[in-house]
Amino acid sequence: MNTIIDFLNTVFWGYVLIYGLLAVGVYFTVRLRFQQILQFREMFRVVVAAPSTDTQGISPFQALCTSLASRVGTGNIAGVAVALSLGGPGAIFWMWVVALVGMATAYAESTLAQLYKVQDSSGESTVYRGGPAFYISRGLGLPWLGGIFSVCLIISFGLVFNAVQANSIADAMVGAFGIPKLATGLFLAALTAVVIFGGIRKIASVAELVVPFMAGIYLLVALLVVVLNITEVPGMLWTIIANAFGFAEAAGGVAGGMAAAMLNGVKRGLFSNEAGMGSAPNIAAAATPAPHHPSSQGLVQALGVFIDTILICTCTAMMILLSDSYVPGGELTGTQLTQTALADHIGSIGPYFIAIAIFFFAFTSIIGNYAYSEMAMSFLGVGNRTGLMALRVIVLGMVIWGALQAVATVFNLADASMGMMATINLIAIVALSGTVVVLTRNYFDQRKAGVEPKFHIAEHPGIAKGVDAGIWR
Repeated sequence: MNTIIDFLNTVFWGYVLIYGLLAVGVYFTVRLRFQQILQFREMFRVVVAAPSTDTQGISPFQALCTSLASRVGTGNIAGVAVALSLGGPGAIFWMWVVALVGMATAYAESTLAQLYKVQDSSGESTVYRGGPAFYISRGLGLPWLGGIFSVCLIISFGLVFNAVQANSIADAMVGAFGIPKLATGLFLAALTAVVIFGGIRKIASVAELVVPFMAGIYLLVALLVVVLNITEVPGMLWTIIANAFGFAEAAGGVAGGMAAAMLNGVKRGLFSNEAGMGSAPNIAAAATPAPHHPSSQGLVQALGVFIDTILICTCTAMMILLSDSYVPGGELTGTQLTQTALADHIGSIGPYFIAIAIFFFAFTSIIGNYAYSEMAMSFLGVGNRTGLMALRVIVLGMVIWGALQAVATVFNLADASMGMMATINLIAIVALSGTVVVLTRNYFDQRKAGVEPKFHIAEHPGIAKGVDAGIWR
């Protein structure tokens, strides 16, 4: 079994996804005419737009915060440190690149999720459901493939990744405060239960409060580090660029040169922002977009990639690169490197701050990942009260289990599951790329005409198959 899983991971993460995710990002960047850069201001406009009177969906801001809850996790702290250790400072440049093209992919998948969403009354209340499984089934006419995607999502995001996040929190609490892992696991499970038993709306309301707070504090600490080391910032930026293209290899110090910088930057960037993975579209579909057009929610989720990688991952990189603790290829890596680096800047409080940041980042990832699982359960036809209750109990069990022990073996299984769902999703969004182009042109044509974009499916019979006409009148 382990041999099969290792083989799948080698295929998915060694060949298919590293190049596939990049290629699809470039494809949508070109086909949508670099709109993630040229229409950057529009992303902020749709996030702060006046909320709709449609109460079946969550707000665009709540959808952004919930997707960020899942995106922003331990990878933003430990993952960046690993990328720097294995790939050198140049890895950060390639993280930026993968984020810029990934914004186009995130836009495409979340726009499709909005278009093909449905109204669901099988759970506690009537809400919008959607995501890759729905546009694979309704847009491509392949419900069996949507089912495979849903099962993979539940295994990876709903179960195993939540155990991994709990393990990271437990390790951080032991290292910083000496709190036993069992105590951390039980407390974390209780806190998670309070949130997830309230369903999608409760998760969205908690994310709306916690995510801006945690991200804001983290950005402020990074800004403090920059101010304290302002004279070294230009040199740091040049080091990133020089190492990204191999200009500084002779000066040594880069672990593995340009190839290592590119590989590790791309890998960690993709793991962190999840663009193209098919995860964030699940919560994007739950939103009531403002304005009432599928593309507006796509723009919201593109902004999520920018915040996750360009802002938060860069904050971690600056803390490390501006410290005396960083040695390319050195033994110090992961969370320990980030903690030691911040201690260089702000003293003994640094490691405690990172431990607390990991707690918030990882906890919100748990509730965000659970929200994705609800969508998958709905697609599989088991999103009723009994099915959701069973899912919640299992998720809480995985949180406690994950806090107590290393999860390396099942993490490999989760990687394989995520690799499968990402591959399915990439094929689907490329197959539906013509629909994405139609929606995008319709949205920005209305903006150019000076009117608030509204989408009416009756005006687009070519893409009407599988779309709920009642939602997009």
